[in-house]
Amino acid sequence: MSESISLKEWPEDERPRERMLQHGAEALSHAELLAILLRTGTSKETAVHLASRLLHHSGSLRGLIDMGHNELTRIKGIGPAKALQIRAGIELGRRLARTKQSDTVIVRRPQDAANYLMEDLRYLKVEHFVCLFLNTKNHIVARETLSIGTLNASLVHPREVFRAAIRHGCASIICAHNHPSGDPTPSNEDILLTRRLQEAGELIGIEVLDHIVIGDKRFISLKEHGTM
Repeated sequence: MSESISLKEWPEDERPRERMLQHGAEALSHAELLAILLRTGTSKETAVHLASRLLHHSGSLRGLIDMGHNELTRIKGIGPAKALQIRAGIELGRRLARTKQSDTVIVRRPQDAANYLMEDLRYLKVEHFVCLFLNTKNHIVARETLSIGTLNASLVHPREVFRAAIRHGCASIICAHNHPSGDPTPSNEDILLTRRLQEAGELIGIEVLDHIVIGDKRFISLKEHGTM
């Protein structure tokens, strides 16, 4: 059996790594970038062919993000090492997106809170309820995920929200959660929960500034929506 085909064996003008050096990463296709992560193909196909087949299997780059280690290794040519390389590349991309934000994030408008959370929440397959805790200057001093699962009053209780708020010594909070469907339209449950949290905040003296619903590259602020 012949050895796996390396990128070095490609004609120079077709090698993804050489093309990236000459023209920049933006000039490469999804398959070529993925081929650089994979490094080698199989005995019967190049790394680019393997990457193309992987993308076809996932349906899209977004679909690749949703694939776990076990699902990746079920694809012919993707062993445990290659699956780890892919997952590591995806995780680095997520972390890079987060490092674009400054250490001190100031929330002046709903868009600021949505930008801070979007890349972390938009890909999740179940609902995550997150609170941002702000000081008197609207700087984010802490962040916590307080519930994972279908959002309802039993899973997100004001007691847990404000216990965390008091622990962080914050002046106000912004609540947020994602809709895995990608549609950020708030449900009746979202609105009812927000009102409960507002009422509790008024009693405790910690203002609920907003509730942000995150979709896929979209968001809705319940404050701007006129429901709080």
